[in-house]
Amino acid sequence: MQIKLFTIPILQAAEINKELNFFLRSHNIVEFEKHLMQNNGKAYWCISVQYIELQKADIKPVNKKDYKKLLNEKQFERFSQMREIRKEIAVEDQISAYIVFTDAELAEIAKMEQPTANNIRTIKGIGDKKADKYGERLLSKLKKNEKGSLPDTKNN
Repeated sequence: MQIKLFTIPILQAAEINKELNFFLRSHNIVEFEKHLMQNNGKAYWCISVQYIELQKADIKPVNKKDYKKLLNEKQFERFSQMREIRKEIAVEDQISAYIVFTDAELAEIAKMEQPTANNIRTIKGIGDKKADKYGERLLSKLKKNEKGSLPDTKNN
C-alpha cells in the first residue's frame, strides 16, 4: 500500500483537481482523507490517499457511444436539446447532470414519439421518483423549446 498527498489551494484548484481526479480513477483507493487547512491567510485542502497500484489490465476503457450515429437527425436534435435542459435542471438543483438523466436515458426519451412523464417510466433507469422529480420539468421545457422553433403560421 502506498500514500500520495495532495495540497489544493481553494482559489486555484482547477489544474490540481484534474490531476487528483485522474489519479483516483487510475488507482485502487483504500482510504481517502481530507482536511481544510489555513496558512498565512490562505485556505488549502490537504488530501491523503492510500492506494494500491493498478495493473494496466485492471483499467477498463470507457466505451463512449456516438449518439449522432445511433439516433436519426430529428431524434439527435431532441437529444441535444434535452442535454441542455438537463444541464439547466442540474444547475438549479445543484447536482451532477447524470443524476437528472443519463445520456442513455435521454437517447431513449428522444426516440419516443410523444414522451410523457408517465411513459418515460418504461425506460431502464427511470423509475417513479426520477420521472416525478425531473421528467415533467424536462418535458415541459422541451415542449416550450419545440414550440419556439416552429414557424409562425398566424400571419400567413
